[in-house]
Amino acid sequence: MATIGETLTALFEAERAARAHHTALRGEGDAKLIPELRAATAAALALEDETEASIRLVRLAVLLGDLEGDAVVDLLIDILGGVSPEARIAAGEALEGLAFDRFKEVALGIERALVRLPKGNPALGELPFLLAEVGEPGCAKLLGRFLQNDDAEVVAAAIEAMAELGDPAAIPLLAKLERDGRQVQLDDEEGGERVSIADLAHEAREILEEMAAEANPPPPPRPAKGKR
Repeated sequence: MATIGETLTALFEAERAARAHHTALRGEGDAKLIPELRAATAAALALEDETEASIRLVRLAVLLGDLEGDAVVDLLIDILGGVSPEARIAAGEALEGLAFDRFKEVALGIERALVRLPKGNPALGELPFLLAEVGEPGCAKLLGRFLQNDDAEVVAAAIEAMAELGDPAAIPLLAKLERDGRQVQLDDEEGGERVSIADLAHEAREILEEMAAEANPPPPPRPAKGKR
């Protein structure tokens, strides 16, 4: 049986090997690498062994985060929609890093995701929060696309993300939902509650209006002219 010291040494060697393999793969060039990553991602997402799937998808997400292009964004979103929480975190971090450097590329990938991903895909509920975190000027408009989704849970995520983003441009978009009676489940430490989309939209609109008022306070009244 290996000692703790021996196991640590093996762990360090495995990390050193992983980094060397990562560097070697990056040296292959995107044209050769991306088709292989696409096949590997599809295979990992199809695995029934969740532990093995997570191992592969986390490493794939880290590798994809060093690349660029439409296919890379699509693959990271596919991983974000998978069942592995660890892999979804890794994919989200990689997408966020890409968005800060190449926002338009990621934004276009999110637009494609809204069309190509099926209802109930977890990525559709995660992408709004990614946009709120990035905070680029075009994020409010893109979040508006999520408000039109058929899935009430996705709409609720977009409403919450709009409140976090704090862009007053979202106020008219939220106002349109204040008669939407669909119910969603909000989870918290006490077990959560059922609320309507209308209530969420109203609350978010009030938050944004308050933020807008604080950012642009009315000018102080002019002092009255003294009588001569």
